[in-house]
Amino acid sequence: MARKTVLVCDNCGKEVGDNKGAALRITYTDARRGSKVADLCDDCAGDLPGRAAARRGRRPKAVAV
Repeated sequence: MARKTVLVCDNCGKEVGDNKGAALRITYTDARRGSKVADLCDDCAGDLPGRAAARRGRRPKAVAV
């Protein structure tokens, strides 16, 4: 018998499809409190405040126009 894992958004409760959604990790500055993780759908993840994190690695070459 096969099993299927269904991912549900922690914010709105909708089912998150395959290759969709995001995991939000909150890390407190006080290490004793640990951290929390929330699974979110694309709609809820886009509505959250915050800034984009810098991507790691080399920058791509400039495309000649």
